[in-house]
Formats: sequence, structure tokens, C-alpha cells
Amino acid sequence: MNVKKLVAKAKKGNKEALVQLIMARKDDFYRLAYSYMGNEHDAMDAMEEMIVILYDKIEQLQKNETFYSWSKTILVNHCKTSLTKRKKMVLIDDWQEAEDQAAEIQHSYFQIEQQLDIQELLSHINEHQREAIELKYFHDLDYQTIATITNAPVGTVKSRVAEGLKKLRRQAGGAVNE
Repeated sequence: MNVKKLVAKAKKGNKEALVQLIMARKDDFYRLAYSYMGNEHDAMDAMEEMIVILYDKIEQLQKNETFYSWSKTILVNHCKTSLTKRKKMVLIDDWQEAEDQAAEIQHSYFQIEQQLDIQELLSHINEHQREAIELKYFHDLDYQTIATITNAPVGTVKSRVAEGLKKLRRQAGGAVNE
């Protein structure tokens, strides 16, 4: 699949090209939406809204090869906006429930005990650090993509990950080189 060519076709109004691009990474989009929204229904709604936004704004994409980074940014921004509008906070218990459901869907390698430990540890760091660490290690995104998604400089993202990991090590009782 040639992403650049499909994006070029989508920019010319070819809906099928846009669908091909989205379907190629539908699982990645779903996992990302699910991690923000916390349940299957809201994640699917967020993905549907992302598709509408992509269709409406595809011509604004400047570099065709950055389609996936750009589309993930749109998805994350929509998820954050939706959560803010509903004034919905995903509590740690809700988050754990969402993680359990995601594990079944994704055939996760983690056991439930490990997930509880991870969520407990993540509750001890701030929201920005938690988000950066989750995007980096749970969604395997690079620092530049995380920076784009979170609208923060790359250096800030790296600092959030490093400081968050340092706090997690300290909380878990591991040695921290300072």
C-alpha cells in the first residue's frame, strides 16, 4: 500500500482511498480511541467522528506521508474534546475495567494482576506524564508523534516520559540514578 498515493487520491475526493488508509490501521485507531474513551461504544463514536473530520479536512494535510500521525492527532483531540464536553473523568476503577476489556480484544500478554499493578503505579504520576508514557509504551508511538498528538515540544514529551518513569521506579521500589 502506497500511503502517499492513497492520500493524494483521497485529497481529490476519492472516498475509497480514504477508507483504505483508515482500514489499514483500524486496530491502531481503535486502541488509541479506547485508551482515551474507556469503553467500546465511545471509542467507536470517536473513530466515526475522526473519519468525518478526515474527509472534511484531508486537503489541509500538507505532507502526504504524515497522514497517520495527523489522523491520530485528530482522533486524540476529538477524544479529549468529547471527554471535556461531557465533563467525564475516567476514574482509576473505570480505567481498569477499560483496560481489562481492551486486553480481551487485543489478546494482551499481561495478566490481570500485572494490569492492576501498572494502573496502581500510573496513578502516582501526573496526567501529562501518564499520557506520554501510555502513548510511548502502550501504543508504541515515537516521541515526534506523541509531541504532535499532545501539542507539546518533543523535549517536553521526553522529559515527561523520563520524569514519569523515574517516579514509577521510585514508587515500585527500584533504584533511581539521579
